[in-house]
Amino acid sequence: MSEAAGGRLVRLAETGRVPVRFLLDGVERVALSGDTVLTAILTNAPSLRQAEFGPERRAGFCLMGACQDCWIWQEQGPRLRACSTQLADGMRLLTRTRGDWP
Repeated sequence: MSEAAGGRLVRLAETGRVPVRFLLDGVERVALSGDTVLTAILTNAPSLRQAEFGPERRAGFCLMGACQDCWIWQEQGPRLRACSTQLADGMRLLTRTRGDWP
């Protein structure tokens, strides 16, 4: 994921909420309190993750937890649904599996 690329989403309202820091692929990012993981990532990056079966980039699809398109990984290994998981301060997220996982 390109460091210089802007986010897919642009925040137009509710800009006064408390900042929340998180790591995305080892890079510190900032979102706002109350954001879902999906919103936090897409305000910082052009896509959520790479598709499992091709080179395409994914950005979520249904945005309500039904389509399975927004799964991403936590550094510790467990996956989470980005569209229905609220961002927590200090989360450590990965847009792809670590190379040492099966």
